[in-house]
Amino acid sequence: MAEKFIKIQALYGLLELEPFVLLGCLIAITWVFYKFFLKEASEERHRSIRNHFRTLLRHYIVLSFLFLLFIFLQTSEPQIGTVAKITPYVAIVTFLWGNVVFVKTSRLIVLQYLFLGSMKHGVPLLLVNIFSLLLSIVLLFWGVTHVFGLQVGPLLATSAAASVILGLALQDTLGNLFAGISLQLDRNFEIGDWLEIVSGIQKTTGQVREITWRSTTLVGFSDELITLPNRFMANATISNFSPPETPIVRSQVFRLAYGENVELAKQVLERTVAGIGEIRGIPAPWAYVNESNENWIQIKIIYFLDNYGSQFNVGDKVLIRGIEALRAANLKLARQVIEFSDRTVNHEHGKF
Repeated sequence: MAEKFIKIQALYGLLELEPFVLLGCLIAITWVFYKFFLKEASEERHRSIRNHFRTLLRHYIVLSFLFLLFIFLQTSEPQIGTVAKITPYVAIVTFLWGNVVFVKTSRLIVLQYLFLGSMKHGVPLLLVNIFSLLLSIVLLFWGVTHVFGLQVGPLLATSAAASVILGLALQDTLGNLFAGISLQLDRNFEIGDWLEIVSGIQKTTGQVREITWRSTTLVGFSDELITLPNRFMANATISNFSPPETPIVRSQVFRLAYGENVELAKQVLERTVAGIGEIRGIPAPWAYVNESNENWIQIKIIYFLDNYGSQFNVGDKVLIRGIEALRAANLKLARQVIEFSDRTVNHEHGKF
């Protein structure tokens, strides 16, 4: 019965010891790559990769059992007639399971390679999923042709009309998919980057959490989840506030009473702001006078951050500690002054 659907000799030729050993060696090489090149990955990334390896190991153990069972049945086939009926089915299950292990191993290799460029925040699974899908499709077509003897070319040609209908039905989904691929190829942002997305009058700010087939997920300042379709992202204006080696510039102003020691105030503010842990030491904070009038002298302190998301918390510390430091140095802060003039109206002459 199996001979009608399966090219048994071709299938048995694929299930030899050499491909099984090579697959095991590929898994071992993947593990060595992880141990030597991903030592500096974050703990969250280590847990993720180790989970992938545990899953892969379970699949390889199942494959080993199926392969040994196939070898046993194949060697017992001449002696036991009943075994001959089930051996092809065990072989096809072993072949399919081997393809699954190969796809998972290749997927893990690609995932680890991408981790090399982003060990801190991780990588989007979109590219890895697309690679796994394409590899699975290639193996499926190859297996159908060599094991089942079916010609895939004519089958694809006759399904052209169905493909057009399916493409129209999935127009939005495919648009988001290809937009997501385009965003990843351009690499304008990565997971963990702080973005400001502007489209018309709509503006969204958040940190990239995940990039999927359909959408990009951000986490806002209040820890709210923001999901934006990839097509929307591709057509919007995106400002990235997390480029490497480029700090975030922020400032705060302080108003001193007119006549206070300006140089001392600048030194106090620079020293105080430099002592806040989230603020970069290089470039160092610096202060200057940017405005003055008869009531006050305004000093602006410039400082630099690495994390865009911490700007409000750091700004609060700069303002509070700056005021406390100025008061501790006996420097008087300015107050709003409103002067009233007492004038008498001369009704007789109609003048003030």
